[in-house]
Amino acid sequence: MLRGSIDSSDYKNFIFGLLFLKRLSDRFHEEVEALRGVPNANPEDPDEHDFFVPKRARWSELQKVASQVGDALNKAASALEEANPQLEGVLAGIDFNDERKLGDAKNRDVVLGRLVQHFSKLSLENADLSEPDMLGRAYEYLIEKFADDAGKKGGEFYTPRMVVRLIVELLEPRVGMRICDPTAGSGGMLIECAHYLERHGQNPKDLSLYGQEKNLGTWAICKMNMLLHGLPSARIEKGDTIRDPKLRDKEGLMVFDRVIANPPFSLDEWGRDVAENDPYRRFEFGIPPKTKGDLAFVQHMIATTNEKGKVGVVMPHGVLFRGAAEGEIRKGILEQDLVEAVVGLPPNLFYGTGIPAAVLVLSRSKAAARRKKVLFIEASREFKEGSAQNYLREEDIKKIAATFKAFKEVDKYARIVGLEEIEKNDFNLNISRYVETTEAAERVEVAHALQKLRELEKKRGEAEARMNAYLKELGYDA
Repeated sequence: MLRGSIDSSDYKNFIFGLLFLKRLSDRFHEEVEALRGVPNANPEDPDEHDFFVPKRARWSELQKVASQVGDALNKAASALEEANPQLEGVLAGIDFNDERKLGDAKNRDVVLGRLVQHFSKLSLENADLSEPDMLGRAYEYLIEKFADDAGKKGGEFYTPRMVVRLIVELLEPRVGMRICDPTAGSGGMLIECAHYLERHGQNPKDLSLYGQEKNLGTWAICKMNMLLHGLPSARIEKGDTIRDPKLRDKEGLMVFDRVIANPPFSLDEWGRDVAENDPYRRFEFGIPPKTKGDLAFVQHMIATTNEKGKVGVVMPHGVLFRGAAEGEIRKGILEQDLVEAVVGLPPNLFYGTGIPAAVLVLSRSKAAARRKKVLFIEASREFKEGSAQNYLREEDIKKIAATFKAFKEVDKYARIVGLEEIEKNDFNLNISRYVETTEAAERVEVAHALQKLRELEKKRGEAEARMNAYLKELGYDA
């Protein structure tokens, strides 16, 4: 009912907002019913609920609204935020009365009324979900579909799930860790860290999750995503990570056990003006070019990793070999022995860009056997081909992760390279320099080839003679 008339990058906010309102309202109703049988319990006491839903924000009230539906939804969202400080700003950026996107008052009432009735058919109470995280998974599914539909814009808030899965497998988060995504998008990388613990039989709530996101609409989606996945304690800040890092404590920048990100590729105007006088001293290896912010994000991630921490980050291939200022930064990072692995990814994995990408794994505390070495993995040839974009498969992820964990060489796939060799190559990390992928040319025996050629020439002569004989019989004698 919205598709076609509104750009998906716009209407996703309305869908996510309604889904969030319905979930909180249904959960509140479920808690109210449970409290009715508890002596001295007051179902209208905000302290009795995870989130208190004021009357005007309850779904049963919204269903009754026939006109000025957008106004009612805006007021419901505002009341919900006022009653729950932890939701501040989450719904404020959604204007259900936006004439530019939803049309005139009559059209808004029709479209939003139909959407409310559509969501009314769904019960989002815990009792009606097949598993506790079902709604969170459904929300992630919607985010993926909106990113697919939005094309280039989708890449601004969503990293393909299997790419996220790969990086998390390489970083191996553990119970008790503090994990940060400085360009959080819709929060998929942080949530996958929680899923990783679940898959290993551990409690995902034993992680401390942090993030920062510049785009306010995407920040709101991230906050909703965390809440719908049962991760309300995740701290997600609003703002520009390079110009104004918000994750700070009394010591300065907070530091983490794992820092994971897919920053915007080669961002123009990333904040060089601020970096030159950075109060947090994040750019010890050098200032990146004004029009390419890739290594600004990498240096921020390094600066916010603790002494035993690791970084997993998606980068365009240019970061591996570009010279000038970027070459000097890369040299400094390598000389401090921070680079543990470079993983080449298949082409066309990301929404909105066909730029070749790689995953860099950086470590502040390499195992003894890995020191002064870098593992190069050429994984760009193994993937599932799609019509619009390509995909990593489960077996591809397992192979990359197993190779990284074993830190072993695999013919035409992975190679361990000492820093001395990298230095001889002017600190170039281009994967093709180190992993030979071309098939060996078949050896040709000259004498045998000449003999075969003579045989073919003889056969051609015999065939030509027969053809001329037939032509002569038909009266076509040349």
